Amino acid sequence: MEHLSKSQKYQIYILLVLVMMSWGLNVIALKIIVDVFPPITITSLRVFTAAVCVFIILFFIKQVRIPTKKEFFYILIATFFNVVCHHYFLSIGLSKTSASNGGLILGLAPLLTTIIAFFFLGNRISLLQFSGIISGLLGVSFIVVIGNGGISDISIGDIYVFLSILTQSFSFVMIKKISKTLDPRLMTGYMLLIGSFILFIIGLFKEPQGLSTLTNGSLSVWLIFLGSAIIGTAFGHTIYNDSIGKVGVSEAAIFINLNPFFALISAVLFLGEVIILTQIIGFVFILFGVLLGSGAVDEYIRKTKQKKKVPYSSV
Repeated sequence: MEHLSKSQKYQIYILLVLVMMSWGLNVIALKIIVDVFPPITITSLRVFTAAVCVFIILFFIKQVRIPTKKEFFYILIATFFNVVCHHYFLSIGLSKTSASNGGLILGLAPLLTTIIAFFFLGNRISLLQFSGIISGLLGVSFIVVIGNGGISDISIGDIYVFLSILTQSFSFVMIKKISKTLDPRLMTGYMLLIGSFILFIIGLFKEPQGLSTLTNGSLSVWLIFLGSAIIGTAFGHTIYNDSIGKVGVSEAAIFINLNPFFALISAVLFLGEVIILTQIIGFVFILFGVLLGSGAVDEYIRKTKQKKKVPYSSV
C-alpha cells in the first residue's frame, strides 16, 4: 500500500464518494434500462461498452498485455461469477423489484464478502463482525420479508438481486485468492469483455427477439445507457480498484456503505418511489451490519490502539 499524504488521501476519499454516488445512480439507470429493453440483451451491450472504455483507459496508462494461460484460467472463473452471474441476476432482478429494494440489497457486498472469506480463505470473524452479520441479515429480512408482507409474498426480483450480489462477493474472494500477478484493472477489462459475449449468447436463447427491440429506446434512454456503461461501470470500477491499491481494502470498503444511501435517495428523486418504514429500518440494520461485519470497526479500533502506543511524529 502506498504512503500517502493527508491531501492525497482526501482526494481519494472524494473520488470514492463520487464513485458511490455513481453506483447508487447506476441502480436507477439499470432499472430504467431493463424496463425498456430485454434485460439480458441490453446488459450484454452495456457490459461490452464498459469493457471497451476500460481498455481505452488501460491503453493510455500502458497496462494492456496478453494474460498467461494460468491467468486466463483465473479470468474465466472470475468472469463467470463477477460478470455473467452477477449481471444476469441483477438485470432480471431489477426488472421484477423496485430500485430502492435493489439498492439496499446491493449494499450487502462487504458483509457477504466477509462471510465467504471465512469459509474459503479461513479468515477469522471477530465478535463485532459476527454481530454485524446478524444485523445485516435482520436488515434484509425487514426489506425482503416483512416489507413484502411475509415469506409467501417475497418478491422474486429481490431474490435475484441478492443472488447477484452473492455471486459478485464470491468472485471478490476468488480474485483475491487466485490472482497475484495480474493487475485488477486489467483483469476487470478482460472479465467485462469475455462476460459481455457470454451474456450476449445467453440473450440470444433467452430473448430471441432482443436485438429487434433495441429500436424502441428513446434518445434519453440511450444516454442513460451510455452513462451507466461509461461512468457507473467502466470509470467506477477502475477508480475503485485503483483506490484499493492506494488506501487498502478495508478503508475503501467503508465507502460502500454510501451506495445504498445514494440508491435510496435517487429512487425517490428520479423514479418517484415511496420509501416505507421497513426499508428505513432495514437500511439502518444493513448500515450497522456492514460497518461491523466488514471489519471496518475492528480496523479502526486496531489503528487507534497502535497510534496510542507509537509516539507522535510529523509526516
